[in-house]
Amino acid sequence: MSAGQTTRLMLFAALTLLAACGDNNYKPLPEIHIPANEAIVDRSDKAPTTNAVLPRERRQAYFGDLHVHTRYSFDAFIFGATVTPRDAYHYARGGALTHPFGFEIQLRQPLDFYAVTDHAAFLGLATAGANPQSDFGKTSEAELLHGLNDPGYSTNPLATFNRRSLFRDWMRAMASGWESGTLDKTLVRQTTHSAWQDTVDAADEAYVPGEFTTFAAFEFTPALEDRGSLHRNVIFRGTSLVPEEPFSSNTSTNPEKLWDWLDGLRARDVEALAIPHNANLSNGNMFALQDFAGKPLDDAYARQRARNEPLVEITQVKGTSETHPLLSDTDEWADFEIASESIHARSVGAEHGSYVRRALLDGIELASEGQANPFKFGFVGASDTHVAGTTDDESNYFSKAGLMDGIPSLRGSTPLPWWQGLLVGFVAPNFVTDVEGRTYIQSPARNFSASGLTAVWAEENTREAIYDAFRRKETFATSGPRMQLRMFAGRGLEASMLDWRGGKHPAYTRGVPMGGDISASGEGPLQFLLQASADPNGAPLQRLQVVKGWVSDNGVEEKVFDVACSSGLPDQHHRCPDNGARVDAETCAISSDVGAGALGTIWVDPLFDPGQRAFYYARVLENPTCRWSTWDALREGVEPRPDLPRTLQERAWSSPIWVEPDQATAVSTVN
Repeated sequence: MSAGQTTRLMLFAALTLLAACGDNNYKPLPEIHIPANEAIVDRSDKAPTTNAVLPRERRQAYFGDLHVHTRYSFDAFIFGATVTPRDAYHYARGGALTHPFGFEIQLRQPLDFYAVTDHAAFLGLATAGANPQSDFGKTSEAELLHGLNDPGYSTNPLATFNRRSLFRDWMRAMASGWESGTLDKTLVRQTTHSAWQDTVDAADEAYVPGEFTTFAAFEFTPALEDRGSLHRNVIFRGTSLVPEEPFSSNTSTNPEKLWDWLDGLRARDVEALAIPHNANLSNGNMFALQDFAGKPLDDAYARQRARNEPLVEITQVKGTSETHPLLSDTDEWADFEIASESIHARSVGAEHGSYVRRALLDGIELASEGQANPFKFGFVGASDTHVAGTTDDESNYFSKAGLMDGIPSLRGSTPLPWWQGLLVGFVAPNFVTDVEGRTYIQSPARNFSASGLTAVWAEENTREAIYDAFRRKETFATSGPRMQLRMFAGRGLEASMLDWRGGKHPAYTRGVPMGGDISASGEGPLQFLLQASADPNGAPLQRLQVVKGWVSDNGVEEKVFDVACSSGLPDQHHRCPDNGARVDAETCAISSDVGAGALGTIWVDPLFDPGQRAFYYARVLENPTCRWSTWDALREGVEPRPDLPRTLQERAWSSPIWVEPDQATAVSTVN
């Protein structure tokens, strides 16, 4: 890349991110009220089906990503993505893709399942609008997009600068045209319908039952300045029957209306669920103790949310939503990939209602007061990639948003040459920062994370088996590495079950797996079986933990227990000794002689009280490794940025198990 091209790209990134990402005074568009379409498309003649009776045998771990964007998402297309849903599935199976910057991206190993979740709002319209020969491209509202991403366009400085205003200018043109009546509403819906049907077709074409699973899916993306991110991904179990078009935030920005829509589909034999994500950027609204209208939560709300949102995305590129150091001040590992600024929220902090662990605590507190629990979530992870390809490898990170952050200097991990720093500082002085004498672009992308993946325990790699695992919440999330994590609660669990290698795991007959409920009462002590194994391509494991939350006379409390260590035993404070794992700051080499390939134990809670309502989930941590920003700096031959972490500890989280104190009200789920 020439110096001139680099300069143009720096200016493009500065102006685009300043306009599109860093403006906290951005006013969202009014709803343009596209009416909801309840028509159902019967695709049974071409939708794949396994016609299999699933065996209740050993459930295996399968890994995938349920949050992927292609050119049908208007923002991804504006960022330079020209890849299709078919390209996304090619990538997930191990194929290579070309990044908007021209380099190849490829997974270390293929995934087992994948879902393209393009934004329902304006679905396919930007791609169509860029083609002046298409029906939508001939409208006045599409003129701003003409030629976007044609060969050579993205390197033209005038065209590149134009991208910075496309977010606002094009959406405003769309809203204005819709409200004034100059925009052909039928044409808009036809274009969206075509993109949606092509998305579903691509999923069916790529689906190979038993080998690779795909899901028809989309993202519901309400843009609400005061509420922050309330985004959801909607995943369909099958494709024999699908709605004619997805539910868009242009129809309603109220997630409860999405649940009404899903309930209506379910009544017509169309099964789907929604997965909220980036609670950390929701200004405390994702898990608020009031509904969308500001009324206190009631049982009807809780039942509807549980029916439609059994899972929550706990980690992704825009940060981790497990907890915050200020909310969990006794958890030494709470400060993991915490976003410090946002393109969605007015602020990013420890707001009540923005983190999953706090929501779990609120849920059991509500249940202890006799209300239904609205926050009984299983855990998943995802990438939120906008270039069709998951970025889950710290050592080979290409970020999220194509031409916005696809090279190190644009995401702020490496410094600008002095002359570029002066130039960008002159154009956008608030968009550069000096750190110990070096000038960096002050991009939100510096806090992005090379995360994450969803894993399920399922009988086979089919839509039916994997989706059913979503429903029963037998899922776990990882920050990228393919660690395996298992958790059961029961009585009569035995040490021999920790090395079980054949047939159906015996713990299923003596307890419940992650995602289930169990009574605190019973014969013998309540036990937890925990197993974790390292990613063969990752670092060794350092420690296996249990995170507990419970309701006491003092309110809700939480505690983290180390339950299995790679070196020694937990001490009286339930902490593992330091195993001595270190990272070479000059090369990113890690200790090769410490850590474990697997950790497991049968654990009994020393603080267990059968009269207390509680939840438990497992968390496993690798030995420390280099963060992606450190890898960027080492490859560029510069010192890592000093105000970013040099290392991190990759991890995985199991879905919780809930312990009910009253035998009569407990739901004992044996899967």
